[in-house]
Amino acid sequence: MKTTKKTASKKLKKQKYMSDELFGELMQSLDQALRYSRGEQINARATTLPAPPEPMTRQEIIKLRERFNCSQTIFARLLNVSVKTLQAWEQGLRTPSDAALKLLNIAKNHPEALIS
Repeated sequence: MKTTKKTASKKLKKQKYMSDELFGELMQSLDQALRYSRGEQINARATTLPAPPEPMTRQEIIKLRERFNCSQTIFARLLNVSVKTLQAWEQGLRTPSDAALKLLNIAKNHPEALIS
């Protein structure tokens, strides 16, 4: 379809513009970012995230399960993973994801959290 001046002007008219309030917030944010990049002190909140969990070896996972005195089936159930997944971790065929590592670290450091 060929674009004519009429259809082009209709498209321009249909465009939505940013409200003055939203534009003001955007400009304020850009000003803060610019001041921050210059090293100036700004009133902004910052969130520091913890480092990702350290990888666990297959032996560490086995020792953790043995510390709970659980079978693979029970330990997998406590972690809410399949038995096949736990077996793959223990055999070194797969490595736990970051989320699974976080849960394994919670089990290691606060075992009561899994049992309660």
